[in-house]
Amino acid sequence: MIGFYDYTVILTYLSLLSAGSGIVISLSGGGHPYLGVFFLMFCGLCDAFDGKVARTKKGRTEMECNFGVQIDSLSDLVAFGVLPACIGAAMIRTSTFLKDTLQIDSLMWQCRLLRFLLFAVLVLYILAALIRLAYFNVTEEERQRTEGGVRKTYTGLPVTSAALIFPAVLLLQYIIPADITIFYFVAIITTGIAFLLKFQIRKPGLHGILVMVAIGAIEFFALVFLRYFFK
Repeated sequence: MIGFYDYTVILTYLSLLSAGSGIVISLSGGGHPYLGVFFLMFCGLCDAFDGKVARTKKGRTEMECNFGVQIDSLSDLVAFGVLPACIGAAMIRTSTFLKDTLQIDSLMWQCRLLRFLLFAVLVLYILAALIRLAYFNVTEEERQRTEGGVRKTYTGLPVTSAALIFPAVLLLQYIIPADITIFYFVAIITTGIAFLLKFQIRKPGLHGILVMVAIGAIEFFALVFLRYFFK
């Protein structure tokens, strides 16, 4: 059987399985964006530690290392590129604003045009995530040949930031009484552009990772509480 199945890749595999589940659930029935976002946060948790777990194994072959790099990027594209887009598609399907607008004959074609543009934004967001991940891979390969060691900074916003950004946006629905679908798409556009901009972000150490995990945990419990106990 091809592939590698030791403990160094298990978090990456779990992230991909979570992302796939989130995509299916988000697009099931009339759309379930507020369920899909929980799977997105779990993907972020897996990604926070997969690299550190992989580096604990001594004596990995070059093929094992390269395989880990490849599946990490492929998993990230699905988890932080495709899944947020599917959550956005589910929001279009459940949007009360769009549903109400479609009932107005004079605004029907404008609403359909808006839906088309929103879907186009989602596709472009996935493309931005793909470009960023591919660019990171080729520049990291070059950096390893010339510098070696561990990367200290990132160029552009890492795609994994989606695991914190979009749950925070969905929390707005419990604070703002109006439909927040448009806010989500503003975040999608802004995040996609930030993936491709040339600015430097310091790579977080263990302390920074734990802070981000704590923020994610707060978002998770806030979403659970507000959705299921404070409707």
